[in-house]
Amino acid sequence: MKPDSVLLDRIVAIAEDAGRAILRHYRTDVAVERKADSSPVTVADREAEALIVEALGTIDPDIPIVAEEAVAAGTAPREGGDRFWLVDPLDGTREFIGGTDEFTVNIGLVQNGMPILGAVHAPALGETYGGLARGGAWRARPGAPRQAIAARPVRSEGPVVLSSRRHGDRGRLHEMLASMAVAAHRTVGSSLKFCLLAAGEGDIYPRYGETNEWDTAAGHAVLLAAGGSIRTLEGAPLGYGKPGFRNPEFIARGRG
Repeated sequence: MKPDSVLLDRIVAIAEDAGRAILRHYRTDVAVERKADSSPVTVADREAEALIVEALGTIDPDIPIVAEEAVAAGTAPREGGDRFWLVDPLDGTREFIGGTDEFTVNIGLVQNGMPILGAVHAPALGETYGGLARGGAWRARPGAPRQAIAARPVRSEGPVVLSSRRHGDRGRLHEMLASMAVAAHRTVGSSLKFCLLAAGEGDIYPRYGETNEWDTAAGHAVLLAAGGSIRTLEGAPLGYGKPGFRNPEFIARGRG
């Protein structure tokens, strides 16, 4: 199986199917449980993950699937190998519970430690982003065809900085903002931050604090395909298949 536009189309369709399953529970009196790490989980997370995992298994049953809720339940592979899927069925569960629209379905394919294909679908916004290594990135919006997107160089007035609405070290973020000439600062939920960088609507997303690989892989694939990058604070490219599928702190950037 080669990562190509046909495969990406299949992944996009799976992500959008999962999004429809999620929307059936959106802005309802959905029960919220707490996982061992105190993060929230709902029936929407679990239904979406079951749908995605089943569908990915029909594409190639030999490719391991590392999905968030399976990891929490202790049933996911402990290692991804040379080629594996990373799935966050509902990235931004707190946004979903809070009734905001900035939550996503993330499906990324990793090969030799790097994301080579990714789909990010925002069900409540009706937006989908796709990225393919050496194949470019695009965004689809309701009622419009897919549009190619590309990360931008920082403009003369300074960068637009994106940050998480609910996560990360606020003190260190504000120190960074105070240390440079910033054109604007915008808080955004879920993996949409990577997608906005890819679409040229932001320049820097610093993440102070740990994340999981399934949080970043799909958005990372879109950003890479659009000409952007994610590097650790030491300057190394962010890779995948690390112990526990945990990410170090990083800075995502647009072009240049």
